[in-house]
Amino acid sequence: MPYPEIRPRRLRRNAAVRRLVSETRVAPAELVVPMFVKEGLTEPRAVASLPGVFQHSRDSLRKAAVEAVQAGVGGIMLFGVPATRDESGSGGLDPAGILNVAIRDVIAEVGDSTVVMSDLCLDEFTSHGHCGLLTPDGGVDNDATLAAYAEMALAQAAAGVHVVGPSGMMDGQVGVVRRALDAAGHQDVSVLAYAAKYASAFFGPFRDAVESALDGDRRAYQQDPANLRESLREVELDVAEGADMVMVKPALPYLDVVSAVRAAVDVPVAAYQVSGEYATVEAAAANGWIDRERTMLETLTSIRRAGAQIILTYWAVEAAQMLRERY
Repeated sequence: MPYPEIRPRRLRRNAAVRRLVSETRVAPAELVVPMFVKEGLTEPRAVASLPGVFQHSRDSLRKAAVEAVQAGVGGIMLFGVPATRDESGSGGLDPAGILNVAIRDVIAEVGDSTVVMSDLCLDEFTSHGHCGLLTPDGGVDNDATLAAYAEMALAQAAAGVHVVGPSGMMDGQVGVVRRALDAAGHQDVSVLAYAAKYASAFFGPFRDAVESALDGDRRAYQQDPANLRESLREVELDVAEGADMVMVKPALPYLDVVSAVRAAVDVPVAAYQVSGEYATVEAAAANGWIDRERTMLETLTSIRRAGAQIILTYWAVEAAQMLRERY
């Protein structure tokens, strides 16, 4: 028999065959779109470093939520941008604060048609931009911050949120939030733990979107990009404390972490394709250096292939529409 006897290329010969044997597919229901709502806006405002992403007004947020549901996305992750900030981040705990109001708005608009999630962290609300309350010497007070997170979780649950996302990387945050929710009768509110959140250089455009006041960095509480085993320990602790889902953030630079976490736990694993990942592709595409749509779908597929069942991405709505047409 002429060489070669084995021809794997047969299964790549055309689009129909490739589609038939595809090992990894991204489904619209696995995508979650982050959305920003800014207090006092009367119309959406573009985020310059995140092309196609907006700070929403309350009205435009409701419309965007409906659009996301119509596209078939699995969820919406809400972030609030307050008009004023203080040392304690009190706007995040206030039932009348912009994030809690936005939760009520979105729940009233879309109900259970998608999963409404909310960021549970103080960084958007503090005048210093850190994720927690500060000690007199300027460090972040872990345990005092936990008490604030518990109160914040109750405010978000009372607003009707389906899932809270504690993202501050405080030790014990999942357990404190879970106990507070349960004690107040919110046993059905799920916890998506930002279990492995790295002190990454890829967060820059997000800080524009939330108008972060941070001066300095968060390396004292977010993880060292060099460490993998530490992430597995963090994930194990969060699951033990009651996390319903765990997340790795960022996604693309940490696909090895996503894969290792998937192998280590039996709860759903999420990955957040963060602002810098998105902005890098958008900038390269705008310069004509890469094919935007192919790159978008390739990155999402790689995150899914690594083991993330849930992907937070700023492309969620657009990608969901494309995927529905494709499959």
